Amino acid sequence: MKPAPALHCNTLADVREHIDALDDRIVALLAERSGYVAQAARIKQSASQIFDGPRIEFIIARVRAQAREAGAPEAVMEATYRAMIDAFIEFERGEFTRLNEGAGS
Repeated sequence: MKPAPALHCNTLADVREHIDALDDRIVALLAERSGYVAQAARIKQSASQIFDGPRIEFIIARVRAQAREAGAPEAVMEATYRAMIDAFIEFERGEFTRLNEGAGS
C-alpha cells in the first residue's frame, strides 16, 4: 500500500492539523490491533507463547522493508514498532493472566 504524499504546508498550524488527523487514524488502527492481541491471549495455551522472538524479528524486517519502499525512515519505523510490540506484549500478558485466573484451581 503506497502512502499518500505529505501535503505542502505553509504554517506550523497546518502541519499540526495534518499530524492530528493522522493520529486519529493511527489510534483507531492500534485499537483494532489491540483487539487481535487480546484474541491471541485467549488462544495461546501458555504464557511462554506470549513472547515470540522470531515473529518479532519477522515483523521488524517486514516493517523496515515497507518503510524503505515508502521512502520513510527505517530506523524510526523499527524503533516505533519495537516500542509498540513491547507495550502489546505487556498488554497480552495482562490479558492472559486475567483470562486464566483460577484456571489451575
